[in-house]
Amino acid sequence: MGESFSEIKFGTDGWRAIIADSYTYENVRILTQAVADYLGSGKKVAIGYDTRFMSGKFAQAAAIVLGNNGNKVILSDRYLPTPALSLAVKNNKCDLGIMITASHNPAEYNGFKIKMPSGGAAGVEITKAVEALLGKNPVAEKNSSSLEAEKKDLIKDYVKFIRNYIDLKKIKPKRFKVLVDSMYGSGDSFIAQVLKGTNIKLEFIHNTINPSFDGGRPEPVEENLKVLKERVRKEKFDLGIALDGDADRIAAVAPGGVFIHPQKILGLLALHLNQDRGWSGGLVKTICGTTMMDNIARFLKIKLYETPVGFKYISNLMETEDIVTGGEEAGGMGVKGYIPERDGTMAGLLLIEMMVYRNKNILKILNETEKKFGKYYYVRQDLHLARRVEPKKETLPKELLGKKVIEVKDYDGIKLICDDESWLMFRGSGTEPIMRTYAEAKSLNQANKLLKLGEEIILRGVS
Repeated sequence: MGESFSEIKFGTDGWRAIIADSYTYENVRILTQAVADYLGSGKKVAIGYDTRFMSGKFAQAAAIVLGNNGNKVILSDRYLPTPALSLAVKNNKCDLGIMITASHNPAEYNGFKIKMPSGGAAGVEITKAVEALLGKNPVAEKNSSSLEAEKKDLIKDYVKFIRNYIDLKKIKPKRFKVLVDSMYGSGDSFIAQVLKGTNIKLEFIHNTINPSFDGGRPEPVEENLKVLKERVRKEKFDLGIALDGDADRIAAVAPGGVFIHPQKILGLLALHLNQDRGWSGGLVKTICGTTMMDNIARFLKIKLYETPVGFKYISNLMETEDIVTGGEEAGGMGVKGYIPERDGTMAGLLLIEMMVYRNKNILKILNETEKKFGKYYYVRQDLHLARRVEPKKETLPKELLGKKVIEVKDYDGIKLICDDESWLMFRGSGTEPIMRTYAEAKSLNQANKLLKLGEEIILRGVS
């Protein structure tokens, strides 16, 4: 056994690496053995996988290792969304779940996510414990050629749960037109199974298997959604929905081809669940989340929680506190009464439900929301640097574009908040020499100027 496993490191959401480089059968088996050592024998584990190259084979390899360690394994009989695997872990009372996916990364990547019995993401203490066990014991390979995991349809229960969760009776007579971009990922067209029997007119794009993602990356950011925006505009759809590679993230498009940033979707979900459904509970955003959520929480008179970046922090809160919805800037959102995990399909269906409750298309709802809670422009840039650099709080300016900095948060990166509600944030990658800069303001011009200023500050520190 080589020492290649030294490259196995868990990031914000699982381990990801390039296929045939450090993402190999050997390393998947070594990592699975570490998971088995962490668990002990006699446990139950559910395993799922996405539409990436060889994902099903990597999942089978993990199943064999776990089985050889004396564990009962439930293996999905087909690719599926990550939240479907998470729900299966919870429903089947498993001790753990493994999802083979690299989410929104380019086609050359694959990955390995660990899910807890609740369906939520494994926290840092779990992933660190697993990393510490890498290579401690040889991979259990006895009887590997004959071992078969229990293959199970995990989609059926997933669709059934969501059909019971959303208000199908109220949705059924409505005739909204909805276009879904599956981005060649494992979200496929499962939303059609959920809405079966309703009058919602659904159409799909990019919902075939294409492990190369047609040369792109399955990330629902605006620059990747040109086809969706154009078709929503030209064909007068009431809503466009985009799912990422493993369907746990969402972005949306409104009539006219207007991109709805996930930050705004989170605000819409909060309003819908609180006002239309009458649900109680607090809201969760991350440190780089929009100020709109502060205004909504204040208006609804509910508690707002703020966490570091990474849905696992939101997931932890959803398990311990009464949370109606929580989400991250990249489009991952979770809701009350479900798993403490992200689900892009569920978020999209709740947007449809909100249109039904309010009898308006999503653009009208968005315009009303921004009129009441403020229109904010949110931008982000990833700076690829020659070496890693971390800005020091004491050297950062006390003013940004003439606006006084009134608060500095530094528990995850550094965020400078100004007296006009605009802000600029720096957060370095934990694994690469990349500095992520974020900014938000009440005009796009100001937000972009803040981002440019952030770039200048970082580059001065590099030179």
